[in-house]
Amino acid sequence: MRALLIVDMSNDFISDDGSLSLKKQGQVLVPHIMKHIEEFKDDIIVFCNDTHSENDEHFKLWPKHNVVNTSGIELYGDLKKYYDNHKNDMNVYYVKKSEYDAFYKTELKDILKALKIEEVYVTGVCTDICIFNTVYGAYKEGFKTFVYKDSVATFTNNQEIFLKHMENIYKTKII
Repeated sequence: MRALLIVDMSNDFISDDGSLSLKKQGQVLVPHIMKHIEEFKDDIIVFCNDTHSENDEHFKLWPKHNVVNTSGIELYGDLKKYYDNHKNDMNVYYVKKSEYDAFYKTELKDILKALKIEEVYVTGVCTDICIFNTVYGAYKEGFKTFVYKDSVATFTNNQEIFLKHMENIYKTKII
């Protein structure tokens, strides 16, 4: 079995008024991710979302973002609509993460192992931060990893470098 991970596609990272937003660069990913969701409708879909308290230590490095009980933490656009309509489905999950790696101190590994997932397909933002670290987490836990190139983006000019690193270091297939 396989799982689609959708990482940090929240208002704060994607919306025009998000506090740490990629704006258009992130917004153009949504139709691609929606297409992949459709391809995974009989598999596992996991929304992995940065989740912080108001006074999180994380904000010493970054602007405030994805604070609990704010609109910034909500999934962006069609992704929110999809999740709201399918959150009770047996194959749709939501994992709160506090670090860059969606596997670090979360229940993600346990969920995927219990479901006998072997392959993890990763989408979302940011390629050189949370995507890279989540792919490492998946690799470290023994999952075969894939990244949809049309469904990841970053703030920096490091997109291609980090895709190549994932391919070379974690044996990730970039598709």
